[in-house]
Amino acid sequence: MRILVLGDVVGRSGRRAVCEALPHLRHELALDFVVVNGENAAGGFGITPKICGQFLQAGADVVTTGNHAWDQKDIIPHFDKEKRLLRPHNYPEGTPGTGMGLYEDGAGRKVLVLHFMGLLFMPSLDDPFSGMDRAMLNKKMGGDIAAIIVDFHGEATSEKVAMGHTLDGRVSAVVGTHSHIPTADHQVLPGGTGYMTDLGMCGDYDSVIGMKKEASIARFRKKVPAPRLEAAQGEATLCGVVIDTDDETGLATNMTPFRRGGRLAPTPEMT
Repeated sequence: MRILVLGDVVGRSGRRAVCEALPHLRHELALDFVVVNGENAAGGFGITPKICGQFLQAGADVVTTGNHAWDQKDIIPHFDKEKRLLRPHNYPEGTPGTGMGLYEDGAGRKVLVLHFMGLLFMPSLDDPFSGMDRAMLNKKMGGDIAAIIVDFHGEATSEKVAMGHTLDGRVSAVVGTHSHIPTADHQVLPGGTGYMTDLGMCGDYDSVIGMKKEASIARFRKKVPAPRLEAAQGEATLCGVVIDTDDETGLATNMTPFRRGGRLAPTPEMT
């Protein structure tokens, strides 16, 4: 199975790039399943039902979010209506929506997607490590579940690496989101789980992590309230990873970074 996971979509530039490219990428890369992190798609802050629908219509199978999940108020009831839209699973019980879902690819193979958020330098939520253990009870690859993909949304690289090793051999891949900067540590861990600390963003890299430079710099220099941050509108770079899995075990056979368009150097074309 071949799975594409795209990092945080930022603003109009990022969502336009994703929606325009995704139909072609599904064919070009022979993708079986696609996950898109859309938490910054609405002007850099959250996601709306309309934007979520655009990603799904373009070819995403699942849309994940993160700490900005609730920024757009009209999205809150949508988490209970649209089962392909996930928020971090370790929000308290009673929070709208869920952070896990079992889906099917075009061939009927089942893919479990788990979405959790880290605790270091992030909002205070339930422990993601024990929460992950509970979510994984009685869920194993190689039988009814063909693949398990984890979007771990976190700030600290150490926490993401720890989650990767915790789940090594139990899931197909653990990919980090949130920092908007792609890391170079893509690998298949010793137990067969694919890992990458952060996928980067789908947005304009002539920016400060997707936001216009001037207001972002002012916040660092002046230490006083500055103009509201706005998403940069230049050409976006699509950033993510392509995960190839073994059909028998569900474990990763390859982790290939994916970058296209915009300012960052593109990754080589895949076969």
